[in-house]
Amino acid sequence: MPRTVMITGTSSGVGRASALALAARGFTVFAGVREESDGEALRRASADEIVPVRVDVTDAGSIAAAAERVERATGAAGLTGLVNNAGIGAPWPMELVPLEEFRRHLEVNLTGQLAVTQAFLPLIKRARGRIVNVGSEGGRITLPFLGPITAAKHGLVSMTDALRLELRPWGVSVSIVEPGATRSDAPAKLVENGRRAVAERFSPQGRADYGAAVEHVIAAIAAIHRRAGSPPEVIAGAVVAAMTARRPRTRYPVGGHAKLLTRLRRVLPDRAMDALVTRLLGLPGPEPRAAAPHA
Repeated sequence: MPRTVMITGTSSGVGRASALALAARGFTVFAGVREESDGEALRRASADEIVPVRVDVTDAGSIAAAAERVERATGAAGLTGLVNNAGIGAPWPMELVPLEEFRRHLEVNLTGQLAVTQAFLPLIKRARGRIVNVGSEGGRITLPFLGPITAAKHGLVSMTDALRLELRPWGVSVSIVEPGATRSDAPAKLVENGRRAVAERFSPQGRADYGAAVEHVIAAIAAIHRRAGSPPEVIAGAVVAAMTARRPRTRYPVGGHAKLLTRLRRVLPDRAMDALVTRLLGLPGPEPRAAAPHA
């Protein structure tokens, strides 16, 4: 039986590496892209073995059209696998993040993943296939100023667990890949998005309160990704394993520091973890309280 997989967010990074890796393993890959030029670049890189599919995970009509196209191609066999990889990320302090920006993060990084899953599930159930959600270590650990991103990633962990339990009667396997530090263009985009937000969208008081700390943290995170990050191909290896293993694992922490940090999150008390994170990022501790005046 031919093996087929739909992957969202394949224009770059982990999604692109996963599409190429699965195509090399003999899968017919339907690669979700938003721009035709990205799809054509993937097709050429795979010697025409990848089928680009235009899809916007926030657009119901776009998702439905993609599902119809894949159903026409797969027919009665159904779809062997779905990889939910699309995502965005911009740093914001929770006090300042505009609610429309917060909703956008949830829409792309969480609600959009569910919308795609719902659209493709009839094909997955038909093939007794597999779903692989690409989250991050941010689904277990929250860093300062990344709350809009990690709120969605925590939700993706819960959604994965719910799907895994609910789809057992159909023999559908559901796993989550949780990358740690990764060498891709994402950290550079995080820095760019953060600096633009500080300069253009923070109020004067917001810049005074948070501007320097936000820029420091995102630069520190980008440096960690450059220094200790794994290539996207390493993360793609976990996606391939989840899609091909005889008995796939439910969780795949993979890449720079992912296993260590997720273990620490399980064993350290919250305040100890807070202290570790602030020290790792070079942030100051709380200001000392002024002594109470003597009567």
